Amino acid sequence: MATATVSGTKLRPLGDRVVVRPTPREEMTKTGIVLPDTAKEKPQEGEIIAAGPGRILDDGKREQMDVKAGDKVLYAKYAGTEFKIEDEDLLIVSQKDILAIVDSK
Repeated sequence: MATATVSGTKLRPLGDRVVVRPTPREEMTKTGIVLPDTAKEKPQEGEIIAAGPGRILDDGKREQMDVKAGDKVLYAKYAGTEFKIEDEDLLIVSQKDILAIVDSK
């Protein structure tokens, strides 16, 4: 179980949820056209900054988490709940909405 501190606020996700810092949206196209906020694609990639302990299964045991703080992940387009702490946009998603871990190797 990982706890994240964002702007002095401690976040400890519950169950199989994780706190994700989405990768910033593109401000400009490759050809140099500046995109307004309404035209920007919703990000689907981010870095996990905290992970819960895992959900409790029917038999009372805890499911192990497949992801951990520091992992870069791809998640479902409209997954999770967006929120803002100070000026930082964050997202809480369930582990089932994480599609893949991005391996930069």
